[in-house]
Amino acid sequence: MGSGGDVWLGDFSRGPAVFSLYRLGIESGGHPLGPPEYRIDCNDGAGPREICRYFDEPEAVPEWFGAWRNDEWCPWILDQAGALASGPGPH
Repeated sequence: MGSGGDVWLGDFSRGPAVFSLYRLGIESGGHPLGPPEYRIDCNDGAGPREICRYFDEPEAVPEWFGAWRNDEWCPWILDQAGALASGPGPH
């Protein structure tokens, strides 16, 4: 993450929706001394948009945006994102 930019960690899908996970760099609000912060984008055919931000901390509460607040897919999305974030790749 040398440039301070966001790092794409991968994609996952469910139905027609494709979700992308990014670890945020300092240019997007991530802090170099803080816990990792992640952004989840969704493209469900209407173009990609941010649906969630969360910190990699045990007690952190994810921030969901728009129609995704309290959606039944939220726990599944976070499980998939967590697997990508902890898997092999740039961390």
